[in-house]
Amino acid sequence: MGKRGCKGQSFAILSKVIKMEDKDTYFVAVKLFLEDDGKLFIFKDKWGDWDLPGGRIKKDEFNAPLEEVVARKVKEELGEAVSYTLGKPEVLMRHERVEDDTGETARIFAVGYSAKYESGEVVLGEHHTEMKWVDKNEFKPEDYFTGGWLKGVKEWLGVR
Repeated sequence: MGKRGCKGQSFAILSKVIKMEDKDTYFVAVKLFLEDDGKLFIFKDKWGDWDLPGGRIKKDEFNAPLEEVVARKVKEELGEAVSYTLGKPEVLMRHERVEDDTGETARIFAVGYSAKYESGEVVLGEHHTEMKWVDKNEFKPEDYFTGGWLKGVKEWLGVR
């Protein structure tokens, strides 16, 4: 029985390895649906795409709580002075983008958190050029977002 068990385990492991070729690779990110008095914060990156605050998890943040990743991204993108109350994860998003440095398509899986803006002046980081607070009731996300971000924003607006 010991030998058959080993052969069965080897086959199962080999089967899993072979199937890995069919698996996809994603970056993992956190995004904020940052609200203030009925308005949603959006901003444009230096490549011309509209976005939500947040971004990819770094390699050294593997074991970090996602709330700490959110805090790092808020400081990088909105400045040290911005304070907010982080809500719950509400939307899961999958988005594709072409990376400027490599020209390759990157797939991103993102967890979208609700958040309430509390105070502080927004000072855009080096990767963003424009910001808006848009009225959630009049906002047309398709005029700003594409792909998975568009689907996620629409889903989040439907939750409201």
